[in-house]
Amino acid sequence: MSDDWIRLATIGRIIRGRWRLLAVLAVVGALVGFGVSLLLPPSYTASASVLLPGQWEERELLTQVDVATSSTVVDRAAAALGWAGVSGSELRDRVSAKAADGNIIMVSGTADTPERAQRLSDQMVRQFVAFAARLAGDSADPEAAAGPDALRQAVAQTSRRITELSEAAGPGRSVESVGTRTELAKLRTALQEAINKLDQAAPATNKANMVVMGPAPRPAGEAPPTRRQLVVAGAVLFFLLAVIGHLTAARMSRRLRTEPEIAAALGSALLGTVDVPDERPAHRPQDRGPLARIRWLLGLDVRWDLPTPQTSGDEAGRQLRYRRVCARLRDQLTPPRRLLVVVPDGDEIARRAAGRLVAEAGGDPSPSSSSRGHPALRVVGVSVDRPVVPDRDDESGALVVLSAGNWTAQQLAGIAEACADARHEVVGIVLAGVVRALPARPVGRPRDAATPALAVGADATGGVG
Repeated sequence: MSDDWIRLATIGRIIRGRWRLLAVLAVVGALVGFGVSLLLPPSYTASASVLLPGQWEERELLTQVDVATSSTVVDRAAAALGWAGVSGSELRDRVSAKAADGNIIMVSGTADTPERAQRLSDQMVRQFVAFAARLAGDSADPEAAAGPDALRQAVAQTSRRITELSEAAGPGRSVESVGTRTELAKLRTALQEAINKLDQAAPATNKANMVVMGPAPRPAGEAPPTRRQLVVAGAVLFFLLAVIGHLTAARMSRRLRTEPEIAAALGSALLGTVDVPDERPAHRPQDRGPLARIRWLLGLDVRWDLPTPQTSGDEAGRQLRYRRVCARLRDQLTPPRRLLVVVPDGDEIARRAAGRLVAEAGGDPSPSSSSRGHPALRVVGVSVDRPVVPDRDDESGALVVLSAGNWTAQQLAGIAEACADARHEVVGIVLAGVVRALPARPVGRPRDAATPALAVGADATGGVG
């Protein structure tokens, strides 16, 4: 199968040709997804939000996310909940956290009921806020917390005293007064810079003042994957696997499709191609076994990877192709013109084409003439697994009739070897293709000879013996 086959048109042909099988596999996949949903208990997820005031960098937010799901916070939440048989290590797989826009940490908890999920999420944010406050030192001595305010007041008083000293120095122009005012200005500037740095550092100390933005809302539905999602996913997965399997099988197929490949496998020349009108059985054959009936129901009895039948001309055009093949055989063979027509078993298209060739050869107006009569054809069916051809009697050779895209090079080489073992030379190859027939119109020359019945697996003689 070439790279050109992997396209949307090919997938469309698979769906049209195997829609029954694909539908059955999709139903099986849905049942498998339903079975998996029965094994997985339902779960519910609740989320609570924590606001972090102040200015935060991205790496600091990620650090707080890790703190929210740390083992210390989870263990404290498990101890506070007191659920029987649920430890901190088990809860660690049920909680998660992420940073949202606006310095918000979303903490989520998953449980088997909506109530337990809500309680788990609320307990997690409470333990997270308490642990973060402890890390930031909010539980320290209140006198230590009042230190920055007292320092600001002392700096403000010092700045006012510097101003008074600068004014007391007077507006003199002496070197000592100028130097004193300069040193006092530098001291005031240094104190102001210290105050600015203290103000900038103040928000960092307030970062621990986290705010829980209300209790977690109780979840109204199950957390994914839900039962419906598993059923749909199973159906889609089986459908895609079936399509991929068809593409892979067609890609790896070794069946010969081109005329040069078939001619090289049989070691003979192509005499021509003939058309066979597309005919599908209207009813299921009743003489088949259960396996064949299942294949018929699933549409496996029809090849999907064969080319779409082209619209052929009228009956006269199709008849002309058969006449040309018979004419080439007549010109190529010497009297007595008798040929063995070899058709692979299971190739219904080739069997119908061989019957039509027999009818055309038998309907020649001058069969007794050694110069004008078409050869007499005898059709035999040959198994491609263990090909056996009847021994040569008075035939001038063997003519192989088959359809493209059904047989491998090894199978065709086996047919050629069987013909050689029976002392039959393969004089030519005829390829049969399926076409969509147009409404019939009167042909130039009416033919009274009907297509002879062909015995499956046995010899059949058509035309003149």
